[in-house]
Amino acid sequence: MSTHFLQFLDGSDRKIVEALAGDARLSLKELAARAGLSSPACSERLRRLEERGVLTGYSADVELEALGYPLQAIVRVRPLPGMLHIVERIIQETPEITEADKVTGDDCFICRMALRSMTDLDRILDRIAERAQTNTAMIKSTTVKRRLPPVV
Repeated sequence: MSTHFLQFLDGSDRKIVEALAGDARLSLKELAARAGLSSPACSERLRRLEERGVLTGYSADVELEALGYPLQAIVRVRPLPGMLHIVERIIQETPEITEADKVTGDDCFICRMALRSMTDLDRILDRIAERAQTNTAMIKSTTVKRRLPPVV
C-alpha cells in the first residue's frame, strides 16, 4: 500500500483492516462491533476499501502439510543471460511455487515452494536448471507467518 492510502485511513478503517487481517471470516456484525460502527456503515467502508484497492481479497489460511505437502523450500533463482522471461514463465506455470518475488541483487527471483517430496524438488529444479542457477534452502519451521505490518 503506498503512502497516499494512509491519509484516507481513519481509525475505523484501520480497525476494519486489522480485524480482517486477523480473521477474514468475521461476520459483518462482528466486524462492525470491532470497528465501533453500525453494520450498514461498516459495509459501506468495506466497499470503499475494496474500490480503493486497500482490501484486495479475502483468503483462508491452509495448512500445507494437511494437503500432503510436508516440505517447503525457498529457492533463489538467477537466470542465465537472455533467459529471464523464460524462467519467469516457468516459475508462473509451476503450481508448487506458491509465491515468487522478482528482486534486486544477484538473484532475480525468490520463490517459496510447497513440496510432497525431495523428488518433487528435483523435478522442479531440473526444469529451471537449464536456464538458471538456483540456490535452495529447505524450511525447517516458520518463525513468523505472513502478517500485516502495523497499520498506523
